[in-house]
Amino acid sequence: MAGQRRGTRRRQEVVALGAAALVLASGCASPAPRPDSTGQDIQAVLDRRAAAVVDRDESAYLTAVEPQATAERAVEQREFRNLAEIPLGSWGYRVKSVRHTGARATAEVELRYRIKGYDLSPVVSARTLKLAEHGGRWYIATDRPGKGAGRLLWQQGKVTAVAGGHSLVLGVGQRARLLREVAAVADRAVPAVDSAWQEKWSGRVVVLMPSSLEAMASLLGAPAASYRGIAAVTTGEAGSSGSAPADRVIINPQAFAVLGEFGQRVVVTHETTHVATRTHTTAATPLWLSEGFADWVAYRGSGRTAPQAAPELQSAVRSGSLPATLPTDEDFGFGGDADKLARAYEGGWLACKLIAQKWGEAKLTAFYRAVGAHKTRDGAVEKAMNDVLGTTPEDFAARWREYLRDQLG
Repeated sequence: MAGQRRGTRRRQEVVALGAAALVLASGCASPAPRPDSTGQDIQAVLDRRAAAVVDRDESAYLTAVEPQATAERAVEQREFRNLAEIPLGSWGYRVKSVRHTGARATAEVELRYRIKGYDLSPVVSARTLKLAEHGGRWYIATDRPGKGAGRLLWQQGKVTAVAGGHSLVLGVGQRARLLREVAAVADRAVPAVDSAWQEKWSGRVVVLMPSSLEAMASLLGAPAASYRGIAAVTTGEAGSSGSAPADRVIINPQAFAVLGEFGQRVVVTHETTHVATRTHTTAATPLWLSEGFADWVAYRGSGRTAPQAAPELQSAVRSGSLPATLPTDEDFGFGGDADKLARAYEGGWLACKLIAQKWGEAKLTAFYRAVGAHKTRDGAVEKAMNDVLGTTPEDFAARWREYLRDQLG
């Protein structure tokens, strides 16, 4: 019994010492640091700013701007007013990361906005915000494009909006009459695309027409030289994500102006095709197919012959320079050899025209979808050609070369 009591006492002493150590540790330990809520606080500021845009509340919108940043407040006020004619369906921000030092912070943010009646999913634009803290509240000091992003149309000037039957044209520094003419061209393009591409898409197109080539390049975050002579481009996230991303057709007003009525119709129909096929256009889709298909839709039913629509490739064929292979992605690079670029587009168009003529239009669209459904570029064309067309890339390339001789020789 005595041994048991001594053992019990020792255990009690150990427990007591442990409790004392716990008390001592608790008494000496520093308080747990408060979690940094900067990101949440900035998100709250941006949520209020987004609500102000949707509500068209200029005063509430400007309360998010640093009071001392008078120049920035003037810029933000102009941009808010420039948005007036755009029928916004939603506007929001998502804070992705924050770097915080004292009363200053830099936030990498996604702006997500949707145009009512046109966008099934929002446009996403990367923004870099500099912020300052005053009196426990964060304010925006500057709002600039994020890495790799371009400017937004309303940052270039007052936006004029013209709605067509299937289109919305947003212009800066352009006459309303010209914007109405572009809307009429886009309204013809949508049903032309519908008749060739019988897959679900929005059936509407949003066209941006900035004031100049330089302004167009600014929207794209690229040098103007890259788009000199290019009449229009389409922006949008490629890939089948289960929802249709919001695309924008951006017109180069200088190159577009020198085109005749037929040329303008071809360009806008081509770009509208990219909008319609976007969810089936992935990293697996080669440019000869995506660009060739868009040209095939644009020329479909026009009556234009191969020599009329492919003059550069015809010159090459007749001079004995028959292409050895289908155009590569590199052949479609802007800012390089204009004739080489033209031959790439013409070659892609004739490849799609060959499929439509030999295998049928339904097979062409099925082939397009099958290529885009592949997870990677490797093997995508091979598998789709085998499954849909019952041929191989080597056999198809040989048929294509013979087709070029027949059509252009």
